[in-house]
Amino acid sequence: MTSTDLSTPAGASGTFAIGGDLVVNRLGFGTMQLTGPGVWGEPADRAAAITVLRRAVELGVTLIDTADAYGPFVTDALIREALHPYADGVAIATKVGFTRQGPNRWIPVGRPEYLRQQTELNLRHLGVDRIDLLQLHRIDPTVPLDDQIGELAALQSEGKVRHIGLSEVSVQDVEAARAIAPIVSVQNLFNLTNRSAEPLLDYATANGIAFIPWFPLATGKLSGSGTPLAELAGSHGVAPSQLALAWLLRRSPVMLPIPGTSSVAHLEENVAAAALSLSLSDEEYAALDALR
Repeated sequence: MTSTDLSTPAGASGTFAIGGDLVVNRLGFGTMQLTGPGVWGEPADRAAAITVLRRAVELGVTLIDTADAYGPFVTDALIREALHPYADGVAIATKVGFTRQGPNRWIPVGRPEYLRQQTELNLRHLGVDRIDLLQLHRIDPTVPLDDQIGELAALQSEGKVRHIGLSEVSVQDVEAARAIAPIVSVQNLFNLTNRSAEPLLDYATANGIAFIPWFPLATGKLSGSGTPLAELAGSHGVAPSQLALAWLLRRSPVMLPIPGTSSVAHLEENVAAAALSLSLSDEEYAALDALR
């Protein structure tokens, strides 16, 4: 993490250099919610989705996370329409390795020829010559890991991929992948109420690997009336979800939350959590950390 830039709301989250050279503001934006129901098809309001993406960048968001499987390819098209040509400093992270058979249906496919095809399509749909961060969406247990990571490494050597990441993995998975190619990021489920990936987060922190938590806003029963989370949120005049994001940003310098939404108002609320993370006292952070 380097110094914070308070000239934009997202800049208050500080920066992280993914892979040592891809510098982004730590609070990013995930695009999955910009699709139709079940992460399938077009959004109900395409113009509103475009507005949300443009507003995110206006607020200082510089990491936009997408995937070929979102739609499929719906979010790639939205990103290109909203933001291309991309401003300096805006990084697009995408993923390959999940196939779609309909709403809420996901099946991993890690055959090298499929990963290459989807990477080439991502390049075309996003309108770029090189993908900033290409993540293996899921490890396919039916395909040797050497073949999956090896194909991404081949694409990297060809100049089509800048950095390689993984999604929904264990520490052992990351170590095995790192023996094949440099791995600069991991994207796992992690939030205030679900910390099952904590060993991976600690490993990522120790090794300077970006940790991108998906479903970062979950507060569950912790935000019920009269709970410590609700009381702390009330004392700051913020939503419990904002505290959940602020806690994530304080939890580790390698943490890069990517909360998603299809609403500009919700987007602005999420991004405001960057400044909130700076104003939390050590005692307030400890109180949040103690919640389970």
